[in-house]
Amino acid sequence: MRLLIASLLLSTCIFSQAQTSPAPQQPYQASAPLSWELKNARWFDGHKIQKGNLYVENGVFTAKKPPKVNRKMDMRGQVLIHPLAEAHNHNLQTAWGWGQFADTYIDQGVFYAAMLCGDPAGVAEVKPLTADPAAPEVSFVTACITSSDGYPLAAVLPEPTSEAAAAQQQIVLVDSPEQARQQWPAIKARGGQWLRLVLAHSERPELRQRTEHFGRLGLTPDTAAALTQLAHADGRRVVAHVETAADFDAALAAGVDAIAHLPGYANMLDEAPEQFAISDAAAARAAHQRTAVITTTAATALFKLDGAPLAALRDVQRANLAKLQAAGVQLLVGSDVFIGTARAELHALDALGMDRATLLRLATQDTPRALFPGRKLGCFEPGCEASFLVLGGDPIADLTQVDMPMLRVKQGRLLTRLADVAASSSQASASTADAPRKGAAKKKASKAKTGGKKAVAKTQSKATSKAKRR
Repeated sequence: MRLLIASLLLSTCIFSQAQTSPAPQQPYQASAPLSWELKNARWFDGHKIQKGNLYVENGVFTAKKPPKVNRKMDMRGQVLIHPLAEAHNHNLQTAWGWGQFADTYIDQGVFYAAMLCGDPAGVAEVKPLTADPAAPEVSFVTACITSSDGYPLAAVLPEPTSEAAAAQQQIVLVDSPEQARQQWPAIKARGGQWLRLVLAHSERPELRQRTEHFGRLGLTPDTAAALTQLAHADGRRVVAHVETAADFDAALAAGVDAIAHLPGYANMLDEAPEQFAISDAAAARAAHQRTAVITTTAATALFKLDGAPLAALRDVQRANLAKLQAAGVQLLVGSDVFIGTARAELHALDALGMDRATLLRLATQDTPRALFPGRKLGCFEPGCEASFLVLGGDPIADLTQVDMPMLRVKQGRLLTRLADVAASSSQASASTADAPRKGAAKKKASKAKTGGKKAVAKTQSKATSKAKRR
């Protein structure tokens, strides 16, 4: 399916098979699982930097030093954090996208991701690739549902017409609660534990009569509610794309589990900023219903706004984030930047003034745990998965440290682009942290002392012999 690069960047479902590609690099490879002894370590625990020694065996952190250690390191001056997670993107849901971006995720320290609008056939090609220990781990949504004139049809269709919309099979089109019930067996057959619903300007039904908005709208609130009810009855969860504060309210009324996009990430219709400002009541309801919100503030930069329009959107984003945090709503870090990863969102949220420690906790603990519940991610205690990044300094003081990982470790495996390093890493190595053994030190000192005496005696003997010859 043809897709303009501009559309890829505007937070759409991606089904591209584009032909351009960057210069090839060696792919990341994983070593065998290693045992680690990390002395004088410092690590971010979700609140502050802790200090001590860390040990890894069989892919998890342990309380004691393993009997055999493959890697002993003195971590003095460095800081460990857990890998980042990307809660909203589309760049790994096709084979082409995987080939372009999978290594970028590992390179940027993003080990976990959610792809929110893949079609079943495309995801079937990609899913086996996620089993590689050197690959990012991905949760896929394969049931993406919108209206017959809804988003993202304008981006993915060669011609934005009703006929073209009906002919495509990547996105499910539903226009009423009745249709939702009729199509539910086919929606279930697409698989996956999550559905993605699209709500876009749901408070403005008059836009459906205007051809210029074809493919940019979404489900009616009652249709979204019916689909959510069906999904929950079947044990599935629902994430809703929203544009405006009214869409946010409609998603909450439907009872969705997560909301993709902080209202105000974009202003496609040049509306007043107030249209994107969520209310205190909506924030409280989201907290009460335990509805998570995926931020996606980095995507705003893709719309090339400047001056007053950009400043107005950023002000709304700050206010919305403050209300959600004050209410205790679970925030998840997601960028929806097709050419990027969660690292872009990390810096976007930092620029909006989010507390640095909170931001790092969201990216390295809350988001990965939300994507892969039931696993012990984002912690350094015994039994937690030993996946971490080694940074050159404290990321709370300097967030750019996250941009330069010195070491990437996934479940105890060293990730590297050097095949020989990956292959030889399981060999035991000398410790840079241990002091010389006392016995060895004495022996060395004694040898040096004896050698010194012999050298002096030899020199004196030569001098005496020479004097006699004279």
